[in-house]
Amino acid sequence: MKVVFYDGKAISVELPTSVVREITWTEPAVKGDTSGKVLKPAKIATGFEVPVPLFVNQGDKIEIDTRTGEYRKRV
Repeated sequence: MKVVFYDGKAISVELPTSVVREITWTEPAVKGDTSGKVLKPAKIATGFEVPVPLFVNQGDKIEIDTRTGEYRKRV
């Protein structure tokens, strides 16, 4: 994150394009559900909810696009 100051006051903040966060809650995948791009809800520690693929589990770390709030990949 980059913050620009002028006269001791922040005038601009530049966020990274993605962040890595740990999944604190998600439901287990439904076995046998492999029909295309199926997503399930997952939450991170801040309470933010993001749709993730079925293979993502609680405790996994994922990359989230800060511009769109979407899942990018598991890391």
